[in-house]
Amino acid sequence: MAAGPDTRTRIMDVAQDSILAKGFDATSIEEIVAGAEITKGGFFYHFPDKNALALALIERHIGVEDAIFDDLLARARELNEDPLHATLIALKLLAELLDDMPNGHPGCIVATAAYQDRLFNRDVREANQRAVLGWRARFRVMFEEIAAIYPPNDPVDFDALADLVSVVVEGGIIMSKALGEPRATSAQVMLLRSYVKLLFTPRRS
Repeated sequence: MAAGPDTRTRIMDVAQDSILAKGFDATSIEEIVAGAEITKGGFFYHFPDKNALALALIERHIGVEDAIFDDLLARARELNEDPLHATLIALKLLAELLDDMPNGHPGCIVATAAYQDRLFNRDVREANQRAVLGWRARFRVMFEEIAAIYPPNDPVDFDALADLVSVVVEGGIIMSKALGEPRATSAQVMLLRSYVKLLFTPRRS
């Protein structure tokens, strides 16, 4: 029989489900304790306060997201070494991954923390900023590799273009939840894919 998740992981899983459903502010330690089936002492053994819990959730989210994008890009580059085509493939794979979530993407801890940043100390806010800047750096490298071969057809700020990936995904999640349409996020990713294709594909003279 396989062992269940350790107590720290169980606390984080219960907390994340509740936080994504209703936010950090509305999620109490008492609720997390009951859901994880532990004592309050057991919670505070792992997390001195909600700031420590938020920091751990953000850091875990960064790791999960990085692993997902590493896998998507690796698979895309196995299919096509050209940086433009590999990026287009990766965005298609991302859209398919989102479509495989029958109830839609559950949400983003980083975005949820950003909405309620007044609740957190500097460590949490800096971790959130580090997450966003990390994704910017990742996607900027991708677009710069493309631009070295395919100059963009319109002037573009590469930081803003890199941020657009996060904006589209996060915005798509909001649209999906607001409209009750699980496929809304993947549809937005496919529109982003079309924009990237149009931006970098050489125009015919």
